[in-house]
Amino acid sequence: MAVYTHVPAEDMAAFLTRYDVGSLVSAKGIAEGVENSNYLIETTQDRFILTLYEKRVDEADLPFFMDLLDHLGARGCKVPRFIGDRDGAKLQQLGGRPACLIEFLTGVSVTEPTPAQARAAGKALGEMHRAAADFTGTRPNALDPAGWHDLADKCGADFDSIAPGFGERVAAELSWLDANWPVDLPRSVIHADLFPDNVLMLGDDVTGLIDFYFSCTDIRAYDLAVTHGAWCFANDGSAYHSNRGAALVVGYDGAFGLSDSERAAFPALCRGAALRFLLTRAYDWINTPADAMVTRKDPLAFLRRLDFYATAHPSMLLGA
Repeated sequence: MAVYTHVPAEDMAAFLTRYDVGSLVSAKGIAEGVENSNYLIETTQDRFILTLYEKRVDEADLPFFMDLLDHLGARGCKVPRFIGDRDGAKLQQLGGRPACLIEFLTGVSVTEPTPAQARAAGKALGEMHRAAADFTGTRPNALDPAGWHDLADKCGADFDSIAPGFGERVAAELSWLDANWPVDLPRSVIHADLFPDNVLMLGDDVTGLIDFYFSCTDIRAYDLAVTHGAWCFANDGSAYHSNRGAALVVGYDGAFGLSDSERAAFPALCRGAALRFLLTRAYDWINTPADAMVTRKDPLAFLRRLDFYATAHPSMLLGA
């Protein structure tokens, strides 16, 4: 989440008159994340999230996200629904951008997860995969191996402005992944971005999974690999917490299951996940506007994860 498009309070108040949600009391921009403009809205009736879609989110993809969240919510997953206006329309325009009003879910995002919280996150991911098993919608992953090459090309010589030799390391990893990426594992709809800031918790209980704007159809176990890199390291990637890794996998395995072939491929999947976030962070580091209300994220934190995964045995990542 972030704020690129600034919306005057008067325009927000007028926007809300389309809905049966009460009148505007307050609005606050949310700085976390890098994809869309987000505001926490309080009305005379409740709280909501107002999202204006920017950058990588294609307006044509929004029906997929809406259908997916409706599907997951109907099967008991704690996900935020898109809210329709008085005519039932969920997609609007505001500030020259596609915009949606979305349910607000209670809970907080942890910054240093405990093993118990990692286990709960793994369980929630497994439950999401189970609930999505009969979802018929599909969406290609724009950040698959071909997308990684495209991002690397766009960063080009600017890689080394982040760190010396960065570009050479990325090129070597792309070459390794081209030769070793698994192609025969089960595929499904995945979240693809289940970082701690996209999981709401109260204590050790998950109260919500949010921010599905990278969700797509891809290797199912890759979703667990993304979550592993997000939950099981120090924020700067300097330390791996094996107890969190084992707990995450136990939670997921108990809720959905993990096959022997998925376990064997897990280090490669983790390397791909680490490279994916290294590349998007590097691109945003290079290209984020100076005046954007957004927190840039350090790409080197995922280079450290990548270097760890490159030498890790599956048992180090999955537990005994």
